[in-house]
Amino acid sequence: MTAVDVVKLRILVVDDEPSVGNAVKLLLKFDGHDVESTQSGKEALALFKPGRFDLVFTDFTMPGMNGDQLAAAIKADAPGQPVVMITAHAGILTQSPDVDFVVGKPFRLANLREAIAKVLPTKGRLG
Repeated sequence: MTAVDVVKLRILVVDDEPSVGNAVKLLLKFDGHDVESTQSGKEALALFKPGRFDLVFTDFTMPGMNGDQLAAAIKADAPGQPVVMITAHAGILTQSPDVDFVVGKPFRLANLREAIAKVLPTKGRLG
């Protein structure tokens, strides 16, 4: 998928490491998406409202509330909300029932595009 194929999405990025969160945000903005970011699960839940975001990307390992806990809280509020986990532990992480797709670190734009296409097949491409 190229930037030309992508429909503009509203995406929330959650990562306690500012450099990683900013990298995800910049890559997604490169494809024309509207991206908000935060550094904790608590902050993400304060921003999250059902229907506000098409997709949530979250880190797994975060202090206070990890990515699985955040995904569960989001799904409790909005069961159909797609959640993608970004983690350095992709090879050993057992996917949570509340996580729709896992992206391993290090990642590239192609990996983020793949995740979007998998969890939002009707929105991930034009046509």
